[in-house]
Amino acid sequence: MSEAKERVRAALVASGLALPARRITINLAPADVPKEGSHYDLPIALGLMAAIGAVPSDALAGFAVLGELGLDGSIAPVAGVLPAAIGANSRGEGLICPSACGSEAAWASPEMEIVAASSLIQLANHFKGSQVLMRPKPAIREVASPKLDLSDIKGQESAKRALEVAAAGGHNLLMIGPPGSGKSMLAARLPTILPTLAPAELLEVSMIASVAGEIADGALTNRRPFRAPHHSASMPALVGGGLRAKPGEVSLAHHGVLFLDELPEFQPQALDALRQPLETGEVAIARANHRVTYPARFMLVAAMNPCRCGRASDPGFTCRRGPNVRCAAEYQTRLSGPLLDRIDLNIEVPAVTAADLILPPPAEGSREVAARVAQARAIQTRRYAALDLPPPHTNATAPAAVLEEVARPDSAGLTLLREAADAMHLSARGYHRVLRVARTLADLDGAEKIGRVHLAEALSYRALTDEIRRAA
Repeated sequence: MSEAKERVRAALVASGLALPARRITINLAPADVPKEGSHYDLPIALGLMAAIGAVPSDALAGFAVLGELGLDGSIAPVAGVLPAAIGANSRGEGLICPSACGSEAAWASPEMEIVAASSLIQLANHFKGSQVLMRPKPAIREVASPKLDLSDIKGQESAKRALEVAAAGGHNLLMIGPPGSGKSMLAARLPTILPTLAPAELLEVSMIASVAGEIADGALTNRRPFRAPHHSASMPALVGGGLRAKPGEVSLAHHGVLFLDELPEFQPQALDALRQPLETGEVAIARANHRVTYPARFMLVAAMNPCRCGRASDPGFTCRRGPNVRCAAEYQTRLSGPLLDRIDLNIEVPAVTAADLILPPPAEGSREVAARVAQARAIQTRRYAALDLPPPHTNATAPAAVLEEVARPDSAGLTLLREAADAMHLSARGYHRVLRVARTLADLDGAEKIGRVHLAEALSYRALTDEIRRAA
């Protein structure tokens, strides 16, 4: 805030306004709330302009104001305009903001009064009536669609099936396979089979992006987020934090996908920090002077090699560190048991052979898979909306009490589930996650009841986790 007075003074002088030659005190109440950032520049300047008569003193009544000033009197964009606009609209107020953020603020309400200016002179002329600033219109950012499709991947049919199941129910997925087997290619094509954001989800995602300063030119996008941080990312970068407690990757992936490649190479503390958001769908960032809670309901998609060199599963290969099984176990046990317990689907992605690569492209691509995913999600939306559950309506987010009602298996399936729970030593969380995946498999088949075949496939996705724990 110490630099704000200099920016405001220079901006007013550049706009042709002379401040009175006396001491000026700006009261930013309440005084016990910490103030930081440059978005206080514009409200301070407008308050001074009203005090010296540059704008009518009653013209600013009923407006919330935010914006950064340049030394030449221009108004620069700031972060957080969309949530500020929604907050102002809930109080029945209008908004004064930078012109670059006007399209972003316009999403708050079509009836809300919004004044978006590019300079102090424009604002002064607008409130004096010599220039009329039109209300900005909401804008959608057209994202250049990359030429990605599931048909690009040859072979890996079981991995594609797991990707479809994960997308249909919003489940977390872990892929284990040697380098070059296509794990990253599969993850990159997951957004092509996910449904677009609903209007309410669009606003939630955009508010988080606005606070993080990641909305370009005030235009929103209805594509689900896909975040892929490097494995060197710190814990604050993943879950949020820093001096201003900004949202991290888990919040920026809200209603989308968080892809963690080379999962065991991430810091153990950073991975364990994912436990709470994976379970509750939100992350709380506590600091000495304030506490912030951000939403973080995302799909975790992770990839890793079977061992450090990545060749433990190669036929005929012998690791110099010792037996292949032990080498793989030492690498995979970098992941904590509680984190693995929160991953619904664990699959092996074998190396692609030359015979697979010379085959023609698959006939089924992302469009066909996306249609089945959309149909399964529609079933889940109708089911959970009828039970008055809040969105998102997916099997992955259904409460345990509700899940036991909507995911009751038939008699054959119940017998299989009991036997598997004893043999695999399923925890309560693991038991419910098997039910969630089985419910999604039944939805993909359009079945009302969960059958033995659905439970058998759901349990197969937990078998790899069981092997990792035994090897450890």
